[in-house]
Amino acid sequence: MRIILLARAIDRANPGRSLPLLAPPLEVAADAPAPVWINEAAADLYGFAPGSVIALPLNGKSLRFTVSGIWRDYGRPQGAIAIERERYVALTGDTAVTNGALWLSAGADRSAVEAALRDEIAGGNRLEVATPGVIRELSLRIFDRTFAVTYALELAAVVIGLVGLSSSFGALVLARRREFGVLRHLGMTRRQVGAMLATEGLVVSGIGLVAGLVLGFGISLILIHVVNRQSFHWGMELSLPWRGLVGFAFVVLALSTFTALASGRKAMDVDVIRAVKDDW
Repeated sequence: MRIILLARAIDRANPGRSLPLLAPPLEVAADAPAPVWINEAAADLYGFAPGSVIALPLNGKSLRFTVSGIWRDYGRPQGAIAIERERYVALTGDTAVTNGALWLSAGADRSAVEAALRDEIAGGNRLEVATPGVIRELSLRIFDRTFAVTYALELAAVVIGLVGLSSSFGALVLARRREFGVLRHLGMTRRQVGAMLATEGLVVSGIGLVAGLVLGFGISLILIHVVNRQSFHWGMELSLPWRGLVGFAFVVLALSTFTALASGRKAMDVDVIRAVKDDW
């Protein structure tokens, strides 16, 4: 079994301050093995759960620990276990540090703190320092690059849908030329016929949009709760971008309505009136 062991400064009374736990941690009895915390991948791959007792090889010995909680981790899909740093040092004598996190006081200058770290720590010129904002921006850039093809496919799907709508309404208008001619003879103006076509396009595209949103929501649930869990052992909170979805829906509806109206412009020509003669 290959798994990563992380020695971190964890407040046993409140481990959620340094670990994004999925649920309140399990209280470990004083006479039970010391607590450790596992990520979601370790729980999925090895069947660990809060309350499980596991053995870890430390300093040539097999030591027992109690799983106190599960934390969300997107960087180690092979599984990870977090242990209190003080306990790890006491058990192994290993005081080496490979990474660390600092919380700046209010009013502290980040650049000054970074310069002080590089000056005071031996080998500070080799330190890699990054703020949460930089890490987040880099992560989102990589994520967007990964899904660039998905965005291109989404744009292609919208264009194909509009082309299909245009072709359908063009054929529909040709098939209904006599109907439009009768309506024009009865007194309907070109504007009224255009409004009717625009309404039909709005209704048809609205039905398709609702169906697409429902199916997309269902697929997203499968991706989050099935595909991600099976492929990467990641759990995610579902957050719907309501503003983006509403804006996207209005844009698609507007484009669809305009496409239907433009495709049916022949229905408002004078020729549709003459088409009624075919039935005389």
